Amino acid sequence: MDSLADKVAGLLLCAIAALVVSKEWGIGDWMQSVKPVLTLALISIFFVKVRLSRKAFIAVALLISVALYVTNSDWLEIVVRGLETAAFIGAFFAALSTLRKVAETSPSIQRAGTFLAGQPPGRRYAALTVGGQAFALLLNYGSLQLLGALASANAKAEPNEEIRRHRTRRMLLAIQRAFVSTLPWSPLSFAMAITISVIPGTSWAQAMVPGLVTSCLLAGIGWGLDTVFKPRLTVTPVRTKPEGTWATMLPLAFLLLVLVIGVVSLNKLTNVRIVGIVAVLVPCFALVWLLIQNWAEQPFITAGSRLKTYALQELPGYRGELTLLMMAGFIGTTGSQLFAPMIQSAGFEPSSIPAWIILVSFVWIIPMAGQIGMNPILAVTLIAPLIPGASDLGLQPTAIVVAITAGWALSGASSPFTATTLLIGSFAGISAHRVGLVWNGAYTLLCGCVLSLWVVIFAFVI
Repeated sequence: MDSLADKVAGLLLCAIAALVVSKEWGIGDWMQSVKPVLTLALISIFFVKVRLSRKAFIAVALLISVALYVTNSDWLEIVVRGLETAAFIGAFFAALSTLRKVAETSPSIQRAGTFLAGQPPGRRYAALTVGGQAFALLLNYGSLQLLGALASANAKAEPNEEIRRHRTRRMLLAIQRAFVSTLPWSPLSFAMAITISVIPGTSWAQAMVPGLVTSCLLAGIGWGLDTVFKPRLTVTPVRTKPEGTWATMLPLAFLLLVLVIGVVSLNKLTNVRIVGIVAVLVPCFALVWLLIQNWAEQPFITAGSRLKTYALQELPGYRGELTLLMMAGFIGTTGSQLFAPMIQSAGFEPSSIPAWIILVSFVWIIPMAGQIGMNPILAVTLIAPLIPGASDLGLQPTAIVVAITAGWALSGASSPFTATTLLIGSFAGISAHRVGLVWNGAYTLLCGCVLSLWVVIFAFVI
């Protein structure tokens, strides 16, 4: 029965992804009405199989739906909109996961990761920061798992406990900060995909360059802190030569180049949103890569078998993550419509707040919400619809995107409830709270101050 439920869930998710892609590319509009029904069916299957903490998200979503039914005559339209958001998140997750699964089985990717983890202390942090960003683009959260495992293995090979402790901390922080620094600009990040979907009049092309500046600030501050506060060892570590040369990174660089060129080219040639392009291009890229990996041994049969396994077994295995992400999107989308009348009746008028304060507040509110367990998707989809439009604030819409994605990145570094801190904590053998608040406490505060200044400069000067 469990196997059958997983297969049905996998097929439902594939059907939802196909419908989401169809909508993004402007085809098959007559089929869209079935998408909310399929999403409800998928969540119902997940509800039976996920743990209690994930069931709580579904319960909250149900309570909000009931409250809307009681208080809002347009409740059905709002709930359907929430299910559309949940479907979009599920489809985007499924598309990105195809690339992660293929990359994880690539020998060249493994060699590149091993080479980065084996760099000498003088350039290890910088190498993991730059290389970690490249891995994050291809593998998303899988980059934390792959590089984290390699970093842990490298550190455990060190016999001296003092050196091992410092090496583990510095390597894992470099990997985590590399990952979060890609969130403000990467077309494959949820931060960018969700933010441009909730802020009207924005696009990835408009937000990419300022997002890269945010990324450089996040990565540069991390490197600077590591350099300034480099630990003073009581013993001299033994230097070992890393396996391979910088040429080991060429396959990874080539893959990234092809992927980015494909995304940019389709973005220029079509009117399709970047999320629609990514949802098609990434699985196609993954399929071609899979065929190349298995070219010597019945590539099409092997690829077909892998795709079947992915759809019917591996995708349903992400039920916990999917439930959290999809329900966060639903709760944020519907909750904002439930709370908006309450805010107005309380006499609070967001339009009276200066625009620069609203921008800076995004940099701080999103990571602060993360401290109480609020997923960035939930925080953004809940708060963004409550603020006045960009034109009412006298801002370009892109300025709001830059502020939100900056706050999203800081939440990824500091929240004890995000996948980034949980994974880093598991590799370090410490709690996620310690990773977020102790290891990254000063980093988050310093980045928050610098990014607050940056978003104001971008909005009012540049």
